[in-house]
Amino acid sequence: QLQLVESRGGSVQPGGALRLWCSASGPTLPYYKDYSIAWFRQAPGKEREGVSCSNKDTYRTFYQESVSGRFTLARDDAKNTVYLQMNSLKEEDAGVYYCAAVRDYECSWDAQTYNNWGRGTQVTVSS
Repeated sequence: QLQLVESRGGSVQPGGALRLWCSASGPTLPYYKDYSIAWFRQAPGKEREGVSCSNKDTYRTFYQESVSGRFTLARDDAKNTVYLQMNSLKEEDAGVYYCAAVRDYECSWDAQTYNNWGRGTQVTVSS
């Protein structure tokens, strides 16, 4: 399995920016490239939704339509870390952000696909 740890989130005003990172460790770390790694978020009273994902092997990156053009996911295998740069933040981007990973599966927006999860980090966007 893979252990995932997210960076501390933060609080910004609308239009601001934040960068999150997710660092991996664990016995299956040598197979890191075989993992699809995604960011999900969950706002109070809402379902957990996928935000962005880096596909295994190809590292092709996908974005949810609501964040496309504003968020950028980058993957650094040397550090076993993925980064989520979030720009032009909106109030609706607020929530708990989770890093998730699954081995030998393609990216999916279905949270049940993933069997490795971080504890989550709070992002607040408010004026």
